[in-house]
Amino acid sequence: VQLQASGGGLVQAGGSLRLSCVASLGIYRLNVMNWYRQIPGNQRELVASIADDGSTNYANAVKGRFTVFRDRAKNTGYLQMNSLKPEDTAVYYCHVAGTEPRDFSSWGQGTQVTVSS
Repeated sequence: VQLQASGGGLVQAGGSLRLSCVASLGIYRLNVMNWYRQIPGNQRELVASIADDGSTNYANAVKGRFTVFRDRAKNTGYLQMNSLKPEDTAVYYCHVAGTEPRDFSSWGQGTQVTVSS
């Protein structure tokens, strides 16, 4: 499964960005799409997830500001980021996993998000 992420950029604090992640699924069925972020020197951290049933989870740091959603028809997931803060600056990665027709786990390339104060 290949992923193509896009949408990062430079934004002022309080602004918004929307990240996109297009999945080339083919015969694979996606169970979950995750968004992670990583600051240089730090571990990659889970920001938000959306499961196959549409249920979502968010890290406490982004609750109420970020929204994860998807367009099944386009095999695309999104991370809408509002009220951005300088501490949201990081490289953001999408990740998908599933079990049909066999276990898989794939990462997209990172996209840089920079929030200026």
